[in-house]
This record gives sequence, structure tokens and C-alpha cells, in this order.
Amino acid sequence: MPVEPLSQKEIEDRLVELPGWSADGDRLTRSYRLDSHFAATALVVHIAQIQQDLDHHSDLTLGYNTVSLTVNTHSVGGAVTEKDFGLARKVEDIAPGHGAH
Repeated sequence: MPVEPLSQKEIEDRLVELPGWSADGDRLTRSYRLDSHFAATALVVHIAQIQQDLDHHSDLTLGYNTVSLTVNTHSVGGAVTEKDFGLARKVEDIAPGHGAH
């Protein structure tokens, strides 16, 4: 089944279930603050493994004690799809275990 871009309404409805995430143009974004650089690095590695498993990758930015993600689906022209929300949900599930807030 091909992946389809979501409408703005669909995106807004799904974002209600993902506090901290927002739509920024044609992408979903989220930043996390952690207690240390090591904790932030560990979160990046864990996210990278999830992305590899899903074969769906975000732009990840590692700061001293921050991690930021920007995600959209390149195969549909850079629009937001259900794949992006699937990745966001998985990241939300693991982030608290790294002390992210």
C-alpha cells in the first residue's frame, strides 16, 4: 500500500496525541532536553536504531544536552505521512527512559 501525505487537519488531529511535537511547514519537529551530553548521545543512538528498524529516518541534531528531530517522508515529496507519526510515537516511547523531557 503506498504512503499518502496527510492533510493539515489529519496532522493537527494526530499531534494532539504527541505533546511536545509540532508541525513546522512540511515536517514534524520535537526537541528534548536531557541531563548530560552522554544521555543525549545515548538517546540519539537509540533513535538511530529505531529509524534503521523502520527504514525511515529523521534529521537528528545532537547538542550538548539536547536532541532535536525533524521528520517528513521524502518518497512523497517531503510531506508528512503516517510513517512520520509512527516514528514520532516510537521515539516518545523511549525518550523518558533516557531522562528526556
